[in-house]
This record gives sequence, structure tokens and C-alpha cells, in this order.
Amino acid sequence: MKKLAFLIGFFSLVMVFQSHAQGAGAVITFKESSVDFGDIVQGQKVEHTFVLTNSGKQPLIISNVAATCGCTVPTWPKEPIAPGKSGEIKVSFNSAGKIGQQNAVVRIYSNASEPIEKVSLISNVIVKSN
Repeated sequence: MKKLAFLIGFFSLVMVFQSHAQGAGAVITFKESSVDFGDIVQGQKVEHTFVLTNSGKQPLIISNVAATCGCTVPTWPKEPIAPGKSGEIKVSFNSAGKIGQQNAVVRIYSNASEPIEKVSLISNVIVKSN
């Protein structure tokens, strides 16, 4: 009898974990997670709007979006995103003072099944020729 109770409890716990892993909570799905602008001239500003969808079953709450440096500025939705609905994270990159390959990474912190997601703007900053 004790073994049966243990097995029922164990399988119940496994099912809870599986339902969470299968998207029972919020799940972020990006249309794309990076954009490559190719060559840009030093001092040029580029921006992209990353479209995301909450493909989970609970509202998605983005608590913070952080860039790796002050040259990259993100804006994001402050209101919860309902299941099946979309939102946008706009990211701008200022190449002033930069040169060569750049990968401006932005981290998205949320209540999603993957609590930290990343998007990035990629570019090759070249010096402006006279």
C-alpha cells in the first residue's frame, strides 16, 4: 500500500513537471533572434524590432531587458502579454566609437519557461572614408 501511494505521488509530480515543460506556463517564441546589418559606417545608428509571441498558456511578464553596453538601448512591453498574443522589443545600436565585428546582445528576463532569452544586432563597423 505504501509503495502504491509512493508511485502515485511520484507520477503526479512527474506529470506536473512535464506539463510545465510542455508550455503550461508562458513561453517566448521569437520570429528571429538576431539580425545582421552587415557593414555599417562608424557613428551610424541601426535598430530592429524583434517580434515575440507568447506561445504558452499563462500571461508572459517581461520583468527586465538589459543590454551588454550603453551603445545598445532596448524598449519592451511593460504590460503582460496574453497567451497567443504578440509583443515587440525594439533595440537600437549606436556604432559611435566602435570598429570591427559587433554583436550587441540584449537579455530578456521574464516568467517564461526559459527565464532568460537573448536577441542580438550584428554588424561590422567600418571607418568612414573621406
